[in-house]
Amino acid sequence: MDGEQLTKDKYEKIMDIAKRRGFIWPSFELYGGAAGFYDFGPLGAPMKKKIIQKWRQHYVVEEGLLELESPTITPEPVLKASGHVDHFTDVMTECKKCSASFEVTELVKEETGDDIEGLSKNEMENYLKEKKITCPECDGKLGEVYEFNTMFRTAIGPKEDRKAYLRPETAQTIFIDFNRLQRIARRKLPFGVTQIGRGYRNEISPRRGVIRLREFTMAEAEIFFDPDDPSHPKFSQVSDEKLRFWPSENQEEKSRELTEKTAREALDEGIVCNELMAYHLAYAKKFLISLGLPEDSIRFREQLPGERAHYSQETWDMEVKSEKFGWVEVAGFAYRTDYDLSQHSKSSGTDLTVFTQNDDDGKKVLCHVVEPSYGIDRPLYCILEHAYTEDDGRNYLKLKKDLAPIEAQVFPLVAEEELEKIGKSILKKINSTGIFAEYDDSGSIGRRYARADEVGVPFCITVDHRTPDDSTVTIRERDTTDQIRVKIEDLPKTLCKLLNSEIEFEQAGEKV
Repeated sequence: MDGEQLTKDKYEKIMDIAKRRGFIWPSFELYGGAAGFYDFGPLGAPMKKKIIQKWRQHYVVEEGLLELESPTITPEPVLKASGHVDHFTDVMTECKKCSASFEVTELVKEETGDDIEGLSKNEMENYLKEKKITCPECDGKLGEVYEFNTMFRTAIGPKEDRKAYLRPETAQTIFIDFNRLQRIARRKLPFGVTQIGRGYRNEISPRRGVIRLREFTMAEAEIFFDPDDPSHPKFSQVSDEKLRFWPSENQEEKSRELTEKTAREALDEGIVCNELMAYHLAYAKKFLISLGLPEDSIRFREQLPGERAHYSQETWDMEVKSEKFGWVEVAGFAYRTDYDLSQHSKSSGTDLTVFTQNDDDGKKVLCHVVEPSYGIDRPLYCILEHAYTEDDGRNYLKLKKDLAPIEAQVFPLVAEEELEKIGKSILKKINSTGIFAEYDDSGSIGRRYARADEVGVPFCITVDHRTPDDSTVTIRERDTTDQIRVKIEDLPKTLCKLLNSEIEFEQAGEKV
C-alpha cells in the first residue's frame, strides 16, 4: 500500500470517528447539505470551546489583552473604508460546459501541486492553458479568470435599503472602538484587544472539509503600538524560542528549505519586521504546543507580496503539517501598519490618534498594528489528526487531557444493581465538582474501554466487586492502560490533579 493510500485511509478513519461519535458532521444533511458548513456535535462543540478557553487564557488572562464582542453584521461604509468592499476578493473561473465554479489557486494546487498565489489574472489564465487544466467535474474547458468578492451581502431594516455584509474578520469593530479602548488601556502603548466570534467568507468552491469553511470561528488580537517603539516588555521570555521559517525569498527561488532561527535571531537578521511580530510568532508557537501539536509539525510561511491582504506590509502564516492536506494555515500574523486607523479616521472624520505619556514628554501617535489572527476550526481538525493513534490493535485519540471533551467515564464492572447504584452516585459526585464525566454500562468492560479510548477519554473509573467492601475504585489511564486504585472520597480531588497534570498517574493511587 503506498503512502497516499495510507494517508487516505487514516483520514477516512478520523472522519468516521468524527461523524459517528459526534465531533463534526456536514450541516443541513436532510436537505442535501451545503458545502462549506459543518456542525460541531456533542463532542466537537465542547472540544472547540476548550480550545477557545485556552486561547483566552493565553491572550486575555496571561497576556493581559482587553476583550471585545461586537455584531457580526457590518454596515457597508465600514467595510468600504477598510478596503474590503474593493479588495476582499478571490480569483475564480467557471467551466464553459457544466458552469461549475472554481477558485483558481486551489484548483491548480489540487491538480498539479503548484502554488500560483500572487500571479496576475493574465498569468493564471496562461498557466491554466499551458498545463491544459480542465474542469475536474466534467473535463470541460475553463473560462476566463476574474475576481469575485467573497463577502456575504445582506441588508439592514425592513426596506433593506441599508447595505451590509456578514463580517469577513472581527478586527474592524476593534478599530472603530479605538478611542474608547485606548482610554480603558490608560493610553499606554503597546496595548492589545481581542475578539472571538464568527467570521464569514463566501468561498467559491470549498472542497477541503473543515479546512475551507464559509462560516468559521475566529480568535483575533490587534496589538496597537508606537511605530517608533515596536518593543514588547516580555520579549526576553521568548527570545530563545526556536522557530522554523519559510521566507518569501526561498519560495520565490523554488526552495523548500526552512530556516530555523530563535526569535531573537529572526529579529536581528531582519527576517521579521519588528520585535512585536517576533514576540507574537514565538508566543503563538507555544500556544499550539499547549494544544498537543508536535513542535516539528509547525512552521511559519511568509506570504508573497502578491498574496498579502491589502492592509498588510508583512504577513506570516503559522502552518501545521497535515497528512491529508499538507501544510494547513491555522493563524496569520499581519503587520497592518496604520492602515486601518488612518482609513477610518479619514472616512469618519474622527481623530483616532492617542496622546501617550510613556516618556517625560507626551506625543500624539497614530498607532501601528500587529495582528495575530487564528481560526479555531482548522486547529481542531489538526489536533484530531495528530492525536489519532494506532497501537497494539487499539485505535484511540491521544488528546491532551485538558482538551478531551469527555474527561472521565464511570463503569460498573458488570450489570449488577449494587455496582450500578454506586457508579451513578460517583458520577453525580464527580460532575458536581465541574468535571465532565459520563456513565456507561452497555456491553463488556473491554468494549466500554475501547469506546472511551476512541474519543480520547483520559480516565475511566470502574466500580468492581471490591468497591462495596472497601469503598475503592480503579482508575484506568488511556494512553498506557495502566490502572490504580483510589478511595471514592478522594476521587474528585485525584481526578482534578490528574486532569491538570499536577500529579503523575502512578503517584495518584495504589498500582493495580
